[in-house]
Amino acid sequence: MEQTKTLKLVPELSDEKLKGLYQQMWLIRYFDEQVDQFFAKGLIHGTTHLAVGQEATAAGACALLSDEDKITSTHRGHGHSIAKGGRVDKMMAELFGRTTGYCKGKGGSMHIADLDKGNLGAMGIVGGGIPLAVGSALTAHMKKLDYVTVCFFGDGASNEGSFHEAVNMASIWDLPVVFFCENNQYGMSGNVSEMTNVEHIADRSAAYGIPGVVVDGNDIIEVINATYEATERARRGEGPTLIEAKTYRWKGHSKSDAKKYRTREEEKDWRDNRDPIKRFKEDLLEAGIATEDELETIKQAAKQEMDEAVEFAQNSPMPSLDELLTDVYA
Repeated sequence: MEQTKTLKLVPELSDEKLKGLYQQMWLIRYFDEQVDQFFAKGLIHGTTHLAVGQEATAAGACALLSDEDKITSTHRGHGHSIAKGGRVDKMMAELFGRTTGYCKGKGGSMHIADLDKGNLGAMGIVGGGIPLAVGSALTAHMKKLDYVTVCFFGDGASNEGSFHEAVNMASIWDLPVVFFCENNQYGMSGNVSEMTNVEHIADRSAAYGIPGVVVDGNDIIEVINATYEATERARRGEGPTLIEAKTYRWKGHSKSDAKKYRTREEEKDWRDNRDPIKRFKEDLLEAGIATEDELETIKQAAKQEMDEAVEFAQNSPMPSLDELLTDVYA
């Protein structure tokens, strides 16, 4: 294949790794699109928060993390779980309320965790994962362990007290944590510009004496580079970094959101012109890393994995009434 450009990656990644990330981004999108359809048909109950359009943030931030490294997630966390090595069959089974799910079908969409892969869990409480991430980083610091914790949170969580208290503590103790803000432009139903009086959420890093970095959250290369530099800094004992990845959720805040607070023209612009998967595909083609046919095969492999996950979930058993009070602690 003729190479016309070079990807501006700071860490060295193999072509196979990059193609694997492309497949992972499709898997994240297919998962949330399937969940959206199942909720619309009444096959899944409760609520869910989808991250269609935000695939580059999860895949890019977790691209170079090991199983020993930790993450904390949010109510919009399916992509984080997949990017950290989670099994989509067990995730889908969880949403279907089946015993083969990550929480035996009792946690649903907002509580998926996988400690073997370093996923400390999603949080239904806005900003709830931020203090947990600092606790994880404090453990690594006190026990002299070589892992980093990446803390995902949304733009809305940056206005919570937990954010400021946790970032301050991590800063004064130089803890190995990366605060990763997925700024998808809207805190539930209000534009971020109505919720904060700073141009960039990353500007708040100045108050705590740590680096603040703004990246295009729909450009996976930018996300990988920024997260790599932040995690390496943390591993050297130089403390936390605040990364703000500007992105966009194509769907509503939750399944019941009619999105009356934004225009269809705005949504179309983000879908047509800033699709993170489309952009990464163009990067791979222009760099000569893969052909159109190869990328189509990769896309279909992700679709096949998703279809198999759905079949696994639908064929898994429901919990019995005898299990109603198991795993419940007083």
